[in-house]
Amino acid sequence: MTRDMTALAALTAHIEAQAGLGRVIVALAGAPGSGKSTLADKLVGRLNARQPGLAAVLPMDGYHYDDLYLVPAGLRPRKGAPHTFDVGGLYHTLKRLRARDEPEVAVPVFDRQIEIARAGARLIPADVGVIVVEGNWLLLDQTPWDRLRPMFDVTAMIDVPEHALRARLRGRWERLGLTEPEIAAKLEENDLPNGRLVRDASVAAEFRLSNG
Repeated sequence: MTRDMTALAALTAHIEAQAGLGRVIVALAGAPGSGKSTLADKLVGRLNARQPGLAAVLPMDGYHYDDLYLVPAGLRPRKGAPHTFDVGGLYHTLKRLRARDEPEVAVPVFDRQIEIARAGARLIPADVGVIVVEGNWLLLDQTPWDRLRPMFDVTAMIDVPEHALRARLRGRWERLGLTEPEIAAKLEENDLPNGRLVRDASVAAEFRLSNG
């Protein structure tokens, strides 16, 4: 069922209603530049403001394949596309988080400044009741991404018009010091095609959040 909602408050209330029934794993999906990380942090902040320690973020970007593989495989220009992630690694992390039988689970976090995922950069303790997973491809209706869906109790998609995505992504690459040809290649050959795939090939989410 799809619920067209723009307020983060509605999603927060829905998660809180489920949180007393066991660990809740939330998928927060959206195109590159849609504000997934910011909205995930806001959502976790709201949940923790009402119940400290209730929620934590698991970023999908930590499961990027490393450049040591992507460069010789000829995949470095498409870094961020669906086939440049360790989907199995994310799946098994979600299984561990779902089992909740370890004191904590270490997860990787992507460092955009150096384009490297830092292994074990964040620990998610067993007493954290809500895990907000944020990433582009969480709801992609393609193998092997579709095996993730049973892991999610709540799903949300962020809606942003393409012109807004383009402006945000251009700003991101400018801040990182890329040249104009490099920015154009990033936008037209990877980021925006990826955004269209998120838009057109993801399953319907329970919640849709406007962030344009």
